[in-house]
Amino acid sequence: MARNKPTAKKKRLIKAGIRSQPVPVWVVAKTRGHVRVNPKRRNWRRNKLKP
Repeated sequence: MARNKPTAKKKRLIKAGIRSQPVPVWVVAKTRGHVRVNPKRRNWRRNKLKP
C-alpha cells in the first residue's frame, strides 16, 4: 500500500479500527458472559477491507 493514502481510504481504515475494538467489560458482565468476543474483529494482515 502506498505511503500517501486517499482521504476516503483513511476514513475507512479509521472506521474499521474503531469497529475492531474488543467488547467492553460491562457488556460481558451485563450479558452474564453470553457476549464475550467481537465477531467483527479484524487483523490488518489477515482480513482486508473492500476497496
